Amino acid sequence: MPDLVKILVINGPNLNMLGTREPKIYGADTLADMETRCRAICDAEGASLGWMQTNGEAEMVTTIQQASGKFDWIVINAAGLTHSSVPLRDALALFPGRKIEVHLSNIHKREPFRHHSMSSAVVDGVVLGFGGMSYVMAIKGVIDMARESR
Repeated sequence: MPDLVKILVINGPNLNMLGTREPKIYGADTLADMETRCRAICDAEGASLGWMQTNGEAEMVTTIQQASGKFDWIVINAAGLTHSSVPLRDALALFPGRKIEVHLSNIHKREPFRHHSMSSAVVDGVVLGFGGMSYVMAIKGVIDMARESR
């Protein structure tokens, strides 16, 4: 039986440091903890999950370009690149599938430079401010929407 939906989660710079990086802002969970939760949901629901993290903008752009035709959805936490990367925004705009932007913290309650997202205008939705649950909410939302569209 084919997968219900194919989801690629892309994680940007410094997210590999979650669990130790500013836990008052980002929480105590590691990126591996978040992946484990998301993978369990996908496994239970019949969805496939690709997961990657990089500190490099170019690798993120290349990953998005290569996702075309392989994944239905991209869930992306571009971290600090959210606020500055035109190439990342352009790569997301080119991806023919659907996209969700994720943030652990509420970027609108943080420093002013974090209030603007370069990619929000080219994604289908944004989940922010729920810590590690932001990923879970995005994954569950994608699965629910995939079921509704069948």
